[in-house]
Amino acid sequence: MSQVKNLHDRIAATVGLLASKGPNVALAAIQEALKNGPLADVRTSNAASSFRPDAAVMSMPQFPAGQPEFVSKLLKQLGVCVPGITDAPATPAMPSWLNAAGTSAARVTYGAPASHAFSEEENENAIPDKGQFLSKSYANQAGSRRYKVYIPSTYVGQPMPLMVMLHGCTQNPDDFSAGTQMNTVAEEKQCFVVYPAQEQSANASKCWNWFKALDQQRGQGEPSIIAGITNAVIAEYGLDRDKVYVAGMSAGGAMAVIMGTTYPDLYKAVGVHSGLPYAAANDLPSAMSAMRGVAANRARFNDGSSSQSALAAIPIIVFHGDSDTTVSSANGNQLIDDFVRNFAQREVGAAMHVLVEDGGKPGRRTYTRTSHHMDDQPALAEHWVIHGAGHAWAGGSARGSYTDASGPDASREMLRFFYTQSPEPAHELSMGRKNGPISSSNAGQSI
Repeated sequence: MSQVKNLHDRIAATVGLLASKGPNVALAAIQEALKNGPLADVRTSNAASSFRPDAAVMSMPQFPAGQPEFVSKLLKQLGVCVPGITDAPATPAMPSWLNAAGTSAARVTYGAPASHAFSEEENENAIPDKGQFLSKSYANQAGSRRYKVYIPSTYVGQPMPLMVMLHGCTQNPDDFSAGTQMNTVAEEKQCFVVYPAQEQSANASKCWNWFKALDQQRGQGEPSIIAGITNAVIAEYGLDRDKVYVAGMSAGGAMAVIMGTTYPDLYKAVGVHSGLPYAAANDLPSAMSAMRGVAANRARFNDGSSSQSALAAIPIIVFHGDSDTTVSSANGNQLIDDFVRNFAQREVGAAMHVLVEDGGKPGRRTYTRTSHHMDDQPALAEHWVIHGAGHAWAGGSARGSYTDASGPDASREMLRFFYTQSPEPAHELSMGRKNGPISSSNAGQSI
């Protein structure tokens, strides 16, 4: 019994290898544990007879009496599919602690069901008989990316606002637009939406590379591509440069913060759902730590001397579930703390008022919203803590992945917040105000 327990422990310990070395190394470690374990009649194939972390193809030991149940269970929990040994899960799911970072993978299946595959069809998620949803592409010296753009049915050449939406890991423009229902809100509020698509060649799990130093800089890597897409859409359709916003979920939320930090002249406000602060990590191990709420390497950015301080000039709205086990809600707190600290450094002597409200509709999740604003001005920062919510877009549709229909409508609230930041908001807001502070009497309402 002690030998079996030791085998269990050794295999379970390899789970951590996925975070730092990837599935191949973890799979090889599992093979070694099985090969040296108490299963005397196990035959090991030639491909698995030596520990080769860099092997492109690996096979599991062969079991005459069938693979032990606990091995199959562990592999399925890891999302590892080995042909002939384990069956692919009916709905493959990325381990939660990898969800916002991604890793290199061989013979590994993660993410949303096939129904969420990126469609090349025009108008795939357009509002019926209304707007258009078009597929396009962009390239610069840093690389190329596909993207989809939603054009409201009311567009006849007039300058409209633009919302840039950055999806999370394993997602794509069709999946993300369906889950957030942002196209529906944009059709109502007369706003363009563009969805850049991360390529699997850039990240095996299609995560934006928010944890790489190169992809945290203006004019470099993925920020330059996303900014290029933004400018290309503005130029092609003659959109309003004073009403350009960026938002994202998880890894996309972290990248949205990077975009707002590095391109404050392009984006007027930032929306972050279940994301992370700027420079929270600089490699995969530190990304895993940051997702748990421990971002020790950010200490060098806290003196206000880095480009992070530019975020102080950009209004920000943050959503995070307090039961999120993928990206700790401590990251949402840090985003707001960054804004408050940088605002104080740049606006010396300015008074920032804080209003805390509890809200929620019957039968739906409750939330606490903390808003920061100046006298008689719209909120410059809002922090929505959604009670009991996990790693999912609040108020989203089950047509997309990582959504929670029982939460407040994050899509509408983000666009409502963004529109209050424009010099002359084009739309009346049903919050009961146009350019004033939130009052407790209208808490919980949305556009």
